[in-house]
This record gives sequence, structure tokens and C-alpha cells, in this order.
Amino acid sequence: MAGSTYSASAYSGDAPVAEINVTPLVDVLLVLLVIFMVTAPVLTGNLNLRLPVPGPQRDTPPPRAELMVQASGAFTLDGQILTRAELPAALKALVQAAPNTVVEVGANADADYQAFAHALSAARESGVQNISTR
Repeated sequence: MAGSTYSASAYSGDAPVAEINVTPLVDVLLVLLVIFMVTAPVLTGNLNLRLPVPGPQRDTPPPRAELMVQASGAFTLDGQILTRAELPAALKALVQAAPNTVVEVGANADADYQAFAHALSAARESGVQNISTR
């Protein structure tokens, strides 16, 4: 026989009940429990990976070359004075000797911008991969 803590005289059937309905709370907790039970094995699983083994590190920086545009319109590649026609051949020879060479292109304050743009395009057309400007 089921009983209630409310006396029959104090509780009438039309009055609102002041009890908390815990059924939705239990439903939500059971759903969360199932979700955690399903995802827990996935989170603790191992992945079989083949990672590369680190080899000896080489700290040798790539070779650098300095290409300067002079105010007269001439170019200097590591101190060697070149004309506009000689510049692409000298840069190609530089790239063939060391393909990862960093060419640092700079200009004199009085140099023409067109000469500087020509130096950049000649370096790119000659196959220089690493171009730096000052």
C-alpha cells in the first residue's frame, strides 16, 4: 500500500503540488551518462603514428649575395661591377653554383627606381628562389 506524507485533509486534489518533478532531470543525466560512456574509449585510444626521427641538425645558414643598384645605374654583385646586360648571366651563374643562395637586393639613395625593379626582375628570372630587399 502506497502512502503519502500529506494528510488527506491538508491536500486537496485541485491545489497545485509544490513538489519538484525530477523526471526530466533524470532523463538528461542518463543521456549525458550514455554520451560519456560512448566517447570515453575514443578519447583514451592510441593512434599508431610513424613519426620522423630527428637527424643531426645543420646550423649552416645558406650562402648570401649582395646585389646593389648604384646611382649611376650600374649594379654590383658582391663587389663586382656589372652592367644591365651582364646582370642576368651573373645571377644565373650564382644560382647554378648554389641554388639556395639568398640574394639581398639594395639600392643607393640616389638610384633610379626602375633600375631597382630591373634588379628584382632579373633575380627572379634567373631562378633565384630567396630574394631579400633592404
